[in-house]
Amino acid sequence: MPEAWIRARKNEYYYKKAKEENYRSRSTYKLIQANDKYGFIKLRDIVVDLGAAPGGWIQAARKMTGKHGYVLGVDLKPIDPFTQEYIRTIIADFTEPGTVEQILSFIPRKADVVVCDAAPNVTGVWEVDHARQIDLATQALEIAQCILRPNGSFFVKVFEGELLNDYIQTVKTLFETVKMVKPQASRQKSSEMYLLALGLKATRECEEES
Repeated sequence: MPEAWIRARKNEYYYKKAKEENYRSRSTYKLIQANDKYGFIKLRDIVVDLGAAPGGWIQAARKMTGKHGYVLGVDLKPIDPFTQEYIRTIIADFTEPGTVEQILSFIPRKADVVVCDAAPNVTGVWEVDHARQIDLATQALEIAQCILRPNGSFFVKVFEGELLNDYIQTVKTLFETVKMVKPQASRQKSSEMYLLALGLKATRECEEES
């Protein structure tokens, strides 16, 4: 990576703030800011974090749910372990069949909230990157329908583009309320946004599909 880019990133406010506050990533503040405004993660909630490495959102969710909550992180990469017994991490691909059953085996009951900050490997070709991001968000939505309790919530990264509106309309058929969120910690020049869906209308029993 270019040295100028690395220097700019290290000087960036949220990067430095994360280092000072011992968070694993600057993106931690995106979840914190969104939850401060909308309160979709509460004490005692069960939260599943898809694409959780390196664990910044797990750290944020841990504080929101408290010691009587439970946070499960899922990622293709190993995540440095947490000492708290109410945090678990597993190595799994949430886009692959069988992951739903694996997730359900690790949580004490259906989840209250599913969050996903996963992103594709960026190619620099906008149409490709946008399509890949919407595909990831679609896969996360499929998982959410299977593991959320009725009236549960879903928070997922999306990129602006021509496929986004259709995705939003799909989510609206499944949840009572859908909002688009741009946390302050998201870079203003970035096309990154987050979709927040509240009030899952109906759950799906998906174990047999795994």
